[in-house]
Amino acid sequence: MADENTQSFVIGDVEVVRVVEWQAPYAPARDLVPGVGPEVWQGNRELLAPDHWEPDSDRAVVALQTWVVRSGGRTVLVDTGVGNGRERPGNPLFHQREGDFPDRLARTGVRLEDVDVVVNTHIHGDHVGWNTRDADGSWVPMFADATYLLPAADDRHFGPDGGYGGGVRPDDRLTYEDSIAPVHKAGQAVLWDGEYRIDDHLTLESAPGHTPGSSVLRVASRGEQAVFVGDLLHSPVQILHPECSSCFCLDPRQAVVSRRRILERAADQGELVIPAHFGGSGVVEVRRQGASFDLANWTP
Repeated sequence: MADENTQSFVIGDVEVVRVVEWQAPYAPARDLVPGVGPEVWQGNRELLAPDHWEPDSDRAVVALQTWVVRSGGRTVLVDTGVGNGRERPGNPLFHQREGDFPDRLARTGVRLEDVDVVVNTHIHGDHVGWNTRDADGSWVPMFADATYLLPAADDRHFGPDGGYGGGVRPDDRLTYEDSIAPVHKAGQAVLWDGEYRIDDHLTLESAPGHTPGSSVLRVASRGEQAVFVGDLLHSPVQILHPECSSCFCLDPRQAVVSRRRILERAADQGELVIPAHFGGSGVVEVRRQGASFDLANWTP
């Protein structure tokens, strides 16, 4: 572990490095996952506290983080957090935030010019913020030599053709304009649907529900497997109760279908599950438990 904000492990020939931008109590637990009652949080206190739940305040703890994936000689970033200097009036925690994420990334040995591919699992403000940087008052790609892989369904929904998410959340327009549109303007965006193979070890796969283009990234190398599940999971309680979606899921019923499908495969094939916002180790093994699932082990 390079420092308290990073950790690294390997999946076959693929190296994974975690870079945490921010971690803290975020929202009331039952606001984040409305379908999960207090008895579940209290009954799983040893599992959830302190990395995923703060019992005294009854607030869910979440992490904002980027995963650096080194595969086939290339450096891939999975999601890019909130970013600095963003206008996010709908979320005071992220509004005009100033952090040291680029320095944290550099401490892992990743320079901006080293990044070959940026994967945005979906287009929400806490997953695309460091796509860009402020250059004399204009937003430009942070990673000038990278290809940005964007789910086409999300680009349609959150972009101007979709009315910036239908205008439901003003922050969606701001997010698209400062973190997505500049990547298109620079000619660095690649839109994909269904499935997209990055290399022999990395494959993107659609998993809609949280957003129309919500996706997962599968890793397979030398018999070892993992899946970056983005926001299919916000809390471990959703592994115990996969029928419960977060308050941020645009299509909760479809999110349940995608969540169950991904967890079933992970349990059956021994894939490590890597959610976007889990604290602690951030990586978990799951197993079937009747019609639901249980946590087999925290790794690494």
